[in-house]
Amino acid sequence: MLTMNDAALDEDLEFRTHEIKIHPAEDFEGMRVAGRLAAECLDMVTQWVAPGVTTVEIDDKIREFVFDHGALSATIGYRGYRHASCISLNHVICHGIPGPKPLKNGDIMNIDVTLIVDGWHGDTSRMYFAGEPKVKARRLVDATYDALMAGIKTVRPGSTLYDIGVAIQTLTERQGFSVVRDFCGHGLGRLFHDAPNVVHYAQFKDRFGTIHKASNTKLKAGMFFTIEPMINDGKPDVKLLKDGWTAVARDKSLSAQFEHSIGVTEDGVEIFTKSPKGLDRPPY
Repeated sequence: MLTMNDAALDEDLEFRTHEIKIHPAEDFEGMRVAGRLAAECLDMVTQWVAPGVTTVEIDDKIREFVFDHGALSATIGYRGYRHASCISLNHVICHGIPGPKPLKNGDIMNIDVTLIVDGWHGDTSRMYFAGEPKVKARRLVDATYDALMAGIKTVRPGSTLYDIGVAIQTLTERQGFSVVRDFCGHGLGRLFHDAPNVVHYAQFKDRFGTIHKASNTKLKAGMFFTIEPMINDGKPDVKLLKDGWTAVARDKSLSAQFEHSIGVTEDGVEIFTKSPKGLDRPPY
């Protein structure tokens, strides 16, 4: 994902043109392969998420999976990051760093991976439960998945990025939750992060009274990008911790996220990162 203040990231800067790439039909196959392997990686993770397991142990399993399948992890070495995943626990919104603290019963977490296969990036994340979550946590996770799928459902040639934001924001706020505004989805393919930026809201007014709106950019067949809404149980405000990576809910409310990599087809949308085993949302 991109921060809204970081439109061009280090490793892509030399190649990123800020123009939205339109990919030919043959490029879809590369994204299918990368997306499927990323989804299979998250399928594998389901057996390891449990109370008492540490997030660094889960990351080790992900690292083994990536290299055992002849792929690369896009996050290892990315701007100095050392792990094969981001694991964001409870009130962590995104970019959580795997560590030695054991999971507790009721913890919820997002696990985010990006695998590179033959140069193509498969970028995806899902929520997981350690043991039995509270009703509120389960409700938040369900709403976040529904928001992701509502956004994806709008994707077709001629629709807009704004339509994605409307669908996600409307569903989220109707259920009493809030959409995080500081991070967005992004184009991808041969690059990890590319144009366009895909925000998950239609519009909002900031504390200075300025109105921010999603782009009216029209979608065209051949576009590849992620949709990855982050939804908070409380307010949408973000705090970045001193490690420079971990973004948490400022009010320490629970947060959830799901992410798919998608391609715009001639008559709709293809999801590259759907679970081959149907494990797209918990409980698994």
